[in-house]
Parts: sequence; C-alpha cells; structure tokens
Amino acid sequence: MSKPIQAPVLEVVVPVYNEQASLERSVRTLHAYLCEHFEQSWKITIADNASTDRTLEVATLLTYELDRVGVLHLDEKGRGRALKKAWLASTAKVVAYVDVDLSTDLRGLPPLVAPLLSGHSDIAIGTRLAASSRVTRGGKREFISRSYNFLLRRVMGAQFSDAQCGFKAMRTDVAAKLLPLVEDTGWFFDTELLILAERSGMRIHEVPVDWVDDPDSRVDIVTTARDDLKGMWRVTRGLVSGRIPVDRVYAELGRHPFADPRPPSFFGQVVRFGAVGLLSTAAYALLYLMFSSVLPGLVANFLALLVTAIANTAANRRFTFGVRGRSGAFTHQFQGLIVFGIAWLITSGSLLELHAINPNANSKVELIVLTFANLLATVLRFVLFRVWVFRKHREPDVPAADPERETFSRNAVAEQKAVISA
Repeated sequence: MSKPIQAPVLEVVVPVYNEQASLERSVRTLHAYLCEHFEQSWKITIADNASTDRTLEVATLLTYELDRVGVLHLDEKGRGRALKKAWLASTAKVVAYVDVDLSTDLRGLPPLVAPLLSGHSDIAIGTRLAASSRVTRGGKREFISRSYNFLLRRVMGAQFSDAQCGFKAMRTDVAAKLLPLVEDTGWFFDTELLILAERSGMRIHEVPVDWVDDPDSRVDIVTTARDDLKGMWRVTRGLVSGRIPVDRVYAELGRHPFADPRPPSFFGQVVRFGAVGLLSTAAYALLYLMFSSVLPGLVANFLALLVTAIANTAANRRFTFGVRGRSGAFTHQFQGLIVFGIAWLITSGSLLELHAINPNANSKVELIVLTFANLLATVLRFVLFRVWVFRKHREPDVPAADPERETFSRNAVAEQKAVISA
C-alpha cells in the first residue's frame, strides 16, 4: 500500500507570460536556493498565463528534470489570475510568489515565510522602501513607486509601505477566505489583496529586501498606473457601499482590539477636536506649499484640502471619539468627506453671498465674514461627527427586551410587594 503524498509546507508560485528566454535559468536558481536553504518541505509551481511562445514547453521540461517542480497552465492572460488560481488550488500551509526575473534577493525568502509558519502573521510582503533595503533602479521607476505608495497611504489609508514588490506570501487558510474577494486579474492584484487584508484586520509582516531592477521588464508603466488608479476607485466604492464583505472576514479572521476604550467625555472631545484642527491647519499649509511648487494654485489647494480632510477624519476617529479597529473605517472616511464638503460650501458660500450683497467689500470685511463662517463650519463639523459619523460608537449597545424576562420580573416584584404588605 503506497503512502499518501504529504502536502508541502511551502509552495512558491512563479507567474510567467512569454518568458522562454529567462524561465529555465530563474527556476533552476530558485530550486537550488530552496534545496540548500529551506529545511522544510516545499514545491515550485510555474503558473503560465496564456503564453504564446515556448514558455509552456520549457516549463514542462523543467518538471521532468527537477523534483518538486510543477506547472499550471491558464488559457487567459493575467498575473493576478494566475496567482489566484495557483494559490486557491494549493494544499501547502503557506503560499508565496516571486517574479520570474528574481529581482528580489532570495535570501529574503526565509524571513518572509517564518512569521506565517509560526502563526504570528497572516500575510508577508517584501518592501523596497525600508531604510535597510538596498535597491538598484532608475530614478523614474523610483519616483513612480514612491508616489504610488504615498498615494495609497494618504488616500486609501494603507499602512503597508510597498504594494507592488513581487515578493509576497500568505497562509493558505487566509488565502481561501480573502482571494475570492479580489477582483483584479492583472497588476493591481497585489494592491487590492493588501487593502482588503488590512480592512479585514489581518496582520501584514514586512521584510526589507535587496532588489535590482530588471532592465528588460516589459511592464507598461503608463497603462499600469492608469489601471491602478481605476482599481483604487473601484475598491473604494466597493468598501464604502459594503459590496466587498470585508466585515465578514474581519469577524472570522481579523485581529480585534483588546478591549473597547472608554470614549472621551464631551469636554475631552472638544479639546481633542480643537487640537486635531490646529494640526490639520498646519499640515494643510505645508502641503499647499509643496503642491503649489509643481501644480496650479487651485489644484494644489484642492489636493491639500483633500489630504488633510482624510487625515483629519482618521485622527478624530481614533483620537477624539475613541474608535478603534478597521470596521467601518471607509464609511467614516466617506461621511467625513461629506462633512468636509458641507463645511467648504459654508465658507465659500459666505464669500459669494458677501460679494452679492456688497460687491465693493474690502479685505477686512471679507476676513470678518470668513472668520465667522469658519467658526460656524467648525462647530457644524464637530456636531456632525458626534451625532452622525461616530454616533453608534458612542452609544452602548442595549440588548433587545425579553418579554418573558420582563413578565417574570413584574411578577417577582408583585409577589415581593404582597409579602411586604402582609
């Protein structure tokens, strides 16, 4: 009787499209590294997504020559599609992927996988933006990468530092819950996966890596950037509307706060709201100066206001009203932008109304009107935050009334009164 085939601890997927020239060298390098440095059981899967050259033939030959190497062929193109298919089909404890060009130093693989095998983390990513990372690439790619990740952190509230490094791993049980929610099949797959993971309360471990740019990379930077922006907008709408059910995954796998903190008093909320407002004003001024050096004044003003509005809502959520955890964060940001828009209409409308009444109003009159308008807008923002945006987090949940329990209580009180009267 033959022994059952034991599932590997780690499965490393190499997604490829038309890589006949570099595939063999890269897979042999990866195979040799795992043989020498990874003590637990492992497997390499070449995920060919609709290559039109000899990639599939080369991959198939490698499966005959090298042990623990397999191939998965897809008839449709898309790196995200290939990873999703391979990871969901895996029986390993941990799944990972590396780019076929092996731009990332493979010495980062053991520390990438270790926190997943121990159960400490849910997902692990390589980061090229850590202080200890060593990166060799052109200035254009460096600028685009840092700008993209800056946008993710400021607009999407992402906490991870490097979304697109082709060096990631995750526990298979987490993949089974999270991957069905990821819709992108191309290059935005990584970013969408990480955003949904964060919103599901998962722990993302980052490993500083050494990375050397591949000069033969065929990635279309302009097309990829456009698709990434479209993906960010789609994911934002899905999270705000509740179409992407991250709350369900959060309830099942996410890390919850240790305990619900006592919300600050009303006076404490007022003081904290004022402190956040002062910091937001200072941040706006700095951002406006930075943006206005490269952008038109109106655009710089809008971007500075937008970024500070998002940061202001996040700070008031956590600091002023004591809301912890990821649940409802996108809804709060959406509501915060509405509150910001109302406040902006009040201040802008006050000037329009002033000039409609008095077209010759001087700057002193404008300043007085704007001061009162800003005071009104600030009070309104605080009230809307308190009674609308964060209301349900201030009020304790009251359990539904139990009719049988209420009847029993009334009867008990009546009997006690009868005993006392007697």
